[in-house]
Amino acid sequence: MTILPSLESLAGVPGPVCIAIGVFDGVHLGHQALIRRVMAEAETLGGSAVALTFHPHPMRVVRPEAAPRLLTSTPHKIRLIEELGCPHLLLVPFDAAFSAQEPATFVENLVRHAHPLRRICVGHQWAFGRGRSGNVDLLRRLGAEGGFETVEIEPVTSGGETISSTRIRRAIEAGDFAAARLLLGRDYTILGTVQHGARLGSQLGFPTANLAAHNEQFPPNGVYAVTAGFRGSWRRGVANIGTRPTVDGNSGRLLEVHLFDFSGNCYDEEMEVRFDRFLRPEKKFESLDALKAQIQKDAEAARQG
Repeated sequence: MTILPSLESLAGVPGPVCIAIGVFDGVHLGHQALIRRVMAEAETLGGSAVALTFHPHPMRVVRPEAAPRLLTSTPHKIRLIEELGCPHLLLVPFDAAFSAQEPATFVENLVRHAHPLRRICVGHQWAFGRGRSGNVDLLRRLGAEGGFETVEIEPVTSGGETISSTRIRRAIEAGDFAAARLLLGRDYTILGTVQHGARLGSQLGFPTANLAAHNEQFPPNGVYAVTAGFRGSWRRGVANIGTRPTVDGNSGRLLEVHLFDFSGNCYDEEMEVRFDRFLRPEKKFESLDALKAQIQKDAEAARQG
């Protein structure tokens, strides 16, 4: 998949060009339907499909105090869209100036740089531009002038409700991985970068990979049996999410993963973590020896799953 860093880079995409636009947080079943639709439109026209998304999440610029935890960081989102087979991803930098842009200006820039633009595919009741003042009706009017058609796909539903990132976020926050899987079309995972820690796990005989997650939504605090994607393969392990109350309790929420039967340095590498089973809540132990004994029990329980 080709990553396009700006609207201007659309000029290098063979036309006719078909673009699917969305935040795509989670790349859930609704997003997948939209991206697959734009690929089908491009195939019909003998052109190129482009998924257009934004970095960072628009809410982090427009209303940072209300910005949600992400279901997928930008690197994770890129990986998932590539797995769908989309040949091009346009990653638009989203800043204050871009958020203040009139909706017509945004569309005019797409028309100017795509050679030629023939389809724009969006979700149901999509809104865009300054103050979300643009809508699908405006997009259709601009399309009549700019020579492209607008495709608005119907909502994808589950259990009689529209699938949305907000709905999935609530399921993850509640630890309902089965509900999240149903809406995502895959297991929920967190993609993070392994960072240096205090090496307490190594001192206790259970070295951990401390993941710097990219603002992603964590499940409830506790200990989990997990499977971690790392260096092209998946390994079983045990993970803790929480504040490490036995040690200090002031570090903020951390995700620490102990991989079974692994030794070596994995700092600064990416690791993807799937939560297979909840083992127990996080708790404060009276001593490090007590914590070590419990970690041993947790590891044994995770191996048996």
